[in-house]
Amino acid sequence: MSISLYFSILTSVFWLLTSAFLLPVLSGHANMGIQNYLLDAAARYPDKKAIIEISKSCSYGELLAGAERIAAWLCEEDAVPGDRIGILIDDPAEYAMAYFGILMAGAAVVALNTQTSARTLRDTINDAEISILLTQAKFIKYIRGIDQSMPCLRLIAVSSTPQHSVPGLPVRCADLTDILHGRQSAGRKQRPPALDDPGALAQLIYTSGTTGKPRGVMLTHANLMANTRSIIEYHRLTGEERHMVVLSFFYSFGNSILLSHIAAGATMIVHQSMVYPKVVLDLMVRERATGLSGVPSTFAVLLSFALLQSYSFPCLRYIAQAGGPMSPRLAQQVKSAFPDAALYIMYGQTEASPRLSYLHPDDFHRKPGSIGKAIPGVTLLVCDSEGAPVKPGETGEIVACGDNIMAGYWKDPEATARVLRKEGLWTGDLARLDDEGYLYIVSRKSEIIKSGAHRIGPLEIEDIILEHAAVKAAAVFGIADDILGEAIAACIIIKSGTACTAREILLHCREHLPVFKVPKHVFFVESFPATANGKARKDELKKIILGLPETGSAAL
Repeated sequence: MSISLYFSILTSVFWLLTSAFLLPVLSGHANMGIQNYLLDAAARYPDKKAIIEISKSCSYGELLAGAERIAAWLCEEDAVPGDRIGILIDDPAEYAMAYFGILMAGAAVVALNTQTSARTLRDTINDAEISILLTQAKFIKYIRGIDQSMPCLRLIAVSSTPQHSVPGLPVRCADLTDILHGRQSAGRKQRPPALDDPGALAQLIYTSGTTGKPRGVMLTHANLMANTRSIIEYHRLTGEERHMVVLSFFYSFGNSILLSHIAAGATMIVHQSMVYPKVVLDLMVRERATGLSGVPSTFAVLLSFALLQSYSFPCLRYIAQAGGPMSPRLAQQVKSAFPDAALYIMYGQTEASPRLSYLHPDDFHRKPGSIGKAIPGVTLLVCDSEGAPVKPGETGEIVACGDNIMAGYWKDPEATARVLRKEGLWTGDLARLDDEGYLYIVSRKSEIIKSGAHRIGPLEIEDIILEHAAVKAAAVFGIADDILGEAIAACIIIKSGTACTAREILLHCREHLPVFKVPKHVFFVESFPATANGKARKDELKKIILGLPETGSAAL
């Protein structure tokens, strides 16, 4: 019997013994909040490592202590239930402390993408009406110069800075490092009693839309708890898990990994970058990783590493993929590279907290290309435009129902009404069912670009490009990319009598957009194929430009 098979059997037995305890604990907090996941785990495993990095680690007891100090400080600073508190932190342990500390104070988390720009950060802070921001000194560069245009922001807590005032910022600053280590007194006000409303807002996660600016997805404690319970159940997670985390926690996928593994009392091995795949693989070996989650580009990068076959992962129990469609070819390559690990193909949306379906590993070879069936607690239908279920083999839109479905879009009732209808959440994904009820994605109804771990709305990029003085029109869409899944392509029409290079366009985008939203390809064309109302036909445009020589992947 192989070591991996032995470990798998042992894990299954352990799950059967512990699930009788773990799942009732999770369900028992239906009238509380997700902060109780950390409280329970720290009570059961105070000295156990919650987060392990390359050169440091943090126990559950330490994680709880930091979270409680942040909660006490927030209450001292007059944060009240319902306040939106921002996190702009890329240190995994500090992020987790901030996340659970905000929830312990009764406030709502707004997780901010650290790959940002001053403009993007300002817009998100203003839209969410963030009053307090927890961040690191290295991100202050984004705040300088825009603080006067963020009227709701009244306080910034900055780690890794020795002073309580950051030069150039009239907004009052506190030292987050002092708060986390108990060097700043807190206690004038106690944190509020345990949450008794599972319908209270727990988190805003911003996701791109095709109509312009990103929208804040409102997720309640009940939403996140429902999804966490389901993920723990179908992945059979226990406190024995040691999960390799390469995705940032501010992503919806990364957020679900954080919650499900804290709830299970598991250990997370964290290195949230795939720039150097050897670092990730070495960590997996050193720390005896039992699980690995990623988006398609995660696995494309790993498979491109020449020395992958020289590694052995005897403890690796499963691999989970979501965040965009994985081609059957790439999925088969992943399965071949990690033959002893169960491969879960998953599907979801931020609006669903985020998981909606998974393909059981036993069906991997039998149902290639499928995203499986609904996760526990979720119902998935494939409907026509009138909301009637279509027959097997016919194409319709995926509609989801379950306690994990969002409360709506922040301050956008019209957009909410378009996707939350009587039938459930209309996902915008077109799919078909086979005769056994397995789902297969056909296409996106919307224009969202899924590039790496990012979900990118093209209109925001188009608007930025149109600000360039030489640009008459712009159309942005995704094109196939071996590593990213989709890369951003921009087609541009230049104004008569002007001149512009691809490099100039890319520099302009780099100035105003986060790096991950900067186009990888730039094409100049004379005109766009258009609909009767003048809108660019991006499907036709894509076919045209794919036959042209590229004129703009200039390096910056």
